[in-house]
Amino acid sequence: MSNLIYGHHPIVEAIEAGRPVEKVFFQQGLRGELEKEIRHLTKENGIPLQVVPKEKLNKMVRGNHQGVVAYLSIIQYLNIEDVVPFIFEQGQLPLLVLLGGVTDVRNFGAICRSAECLGAQAVIVPQSGAAPANEEAMKASAGALSRIKLCRVRSMFSTVEWLQMAGIQVVATALSDRALPLHAIDFKVPTALLLGSEGEGLHPKLIKMSDAVTMIPQATDFDSLNVSVATGIVLYEAMRQRTV
Repeated sequence: MSNLIYGHHPIVEAIEAGRPVEKVFFQQGLRGELEKEIRHLTKENGIPLQVVPKEKLNKMVRGNHQGVVAYLSIIQYLNIEDVVPFIFEQGQLPLLVLLGGVTDVRNFGAICRSAECLGAQAVIVPQSGAAPANEEAMKASAGALSRIKLCRVRSMFSTVEWLQMAGIQVVATALSDRALPLHAIDFKVPTALLLGSEGEGLHPKLIKMSDAVTMIPQATDFDSLNVSVATGIVLYEAMRQRTV
């Protein structure tokens, strides 16, 4: 794959040069200065690091990988601490999408497409347990992934607290005793929409931390909506409220 690099020096140089690294795979059992350097660089730059058996690396590349392989992202991740102030400085009303563990690349791409079309300024994903911003995600987003601002954060819990301190209400979508119908949520204030993974939904702590919880009314008791569809519906309601 064209976005795969391997070997100690190429990967270190790529990270230090600020190239968008999606994920680093490190060989299990390797110790010494190489391990220390890779762990330090990935931690400092918010890059997911996964320790894997040597056999996995051998399947990924045929050359001398030296115990480390990385995927380059096709987009550049931004810093949320830079993006949010910029939105306010532009005189815009923040509308952000936080994805707490969406791992399906097609859902991820579709969410980015809806976010771009319906007025959200940024999509925020966790450092680990998130779908990669790869070619398949780009295709599913119909190119929106290259237009929407994408941020990667180390902790969703800390991010929710930081957004709240910045004056942005966090609205979780979940089945909860606190859940209000979608139309009852006030989206005319700075808002971050928080959505969970396809299978398990949101972490209970994230739901508890949120300023409000909403659910989309359904006509039947059929299983809940797909996360990308739900995102589009909620974003449309936010856009509707802000444009009437």
